[in-house]
Amino acid sequence: MSAPLMQATGLTLNFGRIRALDDVGISIWPGEVVAIVGESGSGKSTLLRVLSGQAQADAGQVLYDGQDVGAMTEAGRRRLLRAEWGFVHQNPRDGLRMAVSAGGNIGERLMAQGNCHYGNIRKSAASWLQKVEIEVDRLDDLPRTFSGGMQQRLQIARTLVTEPRLIFMDEPTGGLDVSVQARLLDLIRALVAELGLAVLIVTHDIAAARLLAHRIVVMRHGRVVEEGLTDRVLDDPQHPYTQLLVTSVLAA
Repeated sequence: MSAPLMQATGLTLNFGRIRALDDVGISIWPGEVVAIVGESGSGKSTLLRVLSGQAQADAGQVLYDGQDVGAMTEAGRRRLLRAEWGFVHQNPRDGLRMAVSAGGNIGERLMAQGNCHYGNIRKSAASWLQKVEIEVDRLDDLPRTFSGGMQQRLQIARTLVTEPRLIFMDEPTGGLDVSVQARLLDLIRALVAELGLAVLIVTHDIAAARLLAHRIVVMRHGRVVEEGLTDRVLDDPQHPYTQLLVTSVLAA
């Protein structure tokens, strides 16, 4: 088997007396989708922020393609976020520039990589609108005129246009209507398969994890309590907390 694209070991982070991460380790391989699940306060979003370089752990190490992320300069981490990584926020307004057109939002990441041909940038932006099922005639519209589901799809287009190797997703379907969630999950699954992306997705939605993920990592109180292949973990959970999560979904 090839080496992991990202591997973290011994991650510990305290917020005062609260241990947000407690000796957490996680790996993800190229082309793999890993879902981090758990209730609110389990540490899953904190873990995503540490892995993506947006927060620093008190102890432990994060390696990306053999490089120590914690030892990088701030400029080095920004370069990774512009080029090789992408981050999809739960609230699309956190990942979009609301005063810039839909096409401009997509084109900005291309320009950040040195693309400066206006015609090619506009053509790529139009192509990505189509991929995320937004009408091309909305290319010059502002994101604030879009529905929540369309804003999330636009954020995904903005993130994926530069073909990053690793995507971080923080509750990408949170706050959306059930029908919109289903459509968005189908879109994410299709794009991940088409582009061969590695994805770390944080979600409280077990159904979303089953649909998207190859592996599941279950967190509680800042610790990983169970992990494994998605079907194995969800069909035969071993830890009492995982059993409770699965049972609550079945009872809903």
